[in-house]
Amino acid sequence: MNPSTLNISTYRFVALPDAADLVPLLKARAESLALKGTVLVAEEGINLFLAGAPEAVRQWVAQLETDERFAAMAPKESWSEHQPFKRLKVKLKREIIRMDRPTIRPDRSPRAPALPAATLKRWLDQGHDDAGRPIKVLDTRNAFEVDAGAFEHCVDWRIHKFTEFPAALAEHGAELQGQTVVSYCTGGIRCEKAALLLQEELGPEARVYQLEGGILKYFEEVGGAHYRGHCFVFDERELLDPGLQAAGPTSN
Repeated sequence: MNPSTLNISTYRFVALPDAADLVPLLKARAESLALKGTVLVAEEGINLFLAGAPEAVRQWVAQLETDERFAAMAPKESWSEHQPFKRLKVKLKREIIRMDRPTIRPDRSPRAPALPAATLKRWLDQGHDDAGRPIKVLDTRNAFEVDAGAFEHCVDWRIHKFTEFPAALAEHGAELQGQTVVSYCTGGIRCEKAALLLQEELGPEARVYQLEGGILKYFEEVGGAHYRGHCFVFDERELLDPGLQAAGPTSN
């Protein structure tokens, strides 16, 4: 069968003082196009996962990008035979990804350096970065996501929710000193915050990167090299393989 449902995921950290006003507008647009999924809006930005007919999804994105704050968001795309979401949820939140660390505001700070997928693959191929330094690939996801699939030899602190990441860093941060640290997550949003916290906690000499676009972008651009297993996603597909195809539900 040819997959007919387009799934997109993307986020942007950008100041949205009118976040509360955006919620009903974005919801009405999605409803009119029969889209389902989740859109989270906060004063720090937007985070979304939507699915539907390809022309409807792309029309919604085009409408969103008429607001210059969301221009050229370039959502990551994947396909499925069926709608993977049961309903549409558009919500106003305090954070679009909760960390409970008020000083970490990507909408107000320069980004940590972003590492393209091809560069990470090359570094992992050669076993070190371009300066010859050892690499630590740090998984910022929850333990059950890591269990579904992760980069080989990743650092996994067995957190159960992202709000535990700051405490885990405080406990284990010394292990990262003197390394080149590449933080990663599913689509980039968690490692966007994690990388800033790593810079803050490890100091100005730290060599910290975030994997641009997360695992999903890595799969899209270089496949599954140095990755074992699947990528957990928060919809009814649950697992995606390196070809961005549904791999079936987890066994949990």
